[in-house]
Amino acid sequence: MLNIVVCVSGGGTNLQAIIDGVESGTIRNTNIAGVISNNAGAYALERAQNAGIPAFCVSPKDFSNRREFNEAFLKKLEELNPDLIVLAGFLVILPEKMIQVYRDRIINIHPSLIPSFCGTGYYGLKVHEAALQRGVKITGATVHYVDEGTDTGRIIMQKAVEIQEGDTPEILQRRVMEQAEWIILPKAIDEIAMAHQK
Repeated sequence: MLNIVVCVSGGGTNLQAIIDGVESGTIRNTNIAGVISNNAGAYALERAQNAGIPAFCVSPKDFSNRREFNEAFLKKLEELNPDLIVLAGFLVILPEKMIQVYRDRIINIHPSLIPSFCGTGYYGLKVHEAALQRGVKITGATVHYVDEGTDTGRIIMQKAVEIQEGDTPEILQRRVMEQAEWIILPKAIDEIAMAHQK
């Protein structure tokens, strides 16, 4: 059984796609050990609790410095003993030690076709604003492993989404979620879980 911990900062729509995938059996051999948010008001925590999943807030605001937060965050992860950490809209710079300890066991979903519109400063609606500004005809989402860089880790899976006439960043964000993110993130977890079984 693949033990996963999902880290999320906001509403948790990708978390919901994972919960639904585990419940419906499209994500096989997987147990969601816990959900961690850096934001006490994140709706993702409520989604987790509604699904009977242990949910925790570890916020930088509750610590006097970054080092203390990093230590508390790592300690919570350790307690949950994940085989895989899934970043599903987690807007926190990961402690370097975490990347070393969980090398090749952290994945992230990014709302563009990497290497387009990725790296420092590209998150949330900013990604879709940039895609529309540039006038690209196709965007999408990418699941990738996390390394020391920003969106630079090995790509696991990508899915393209067409940009349509009259798209706003909000409309495009929704379409990328529905047509790409909510499909490839569960699929990538399932593939890792099945490989983990062997």
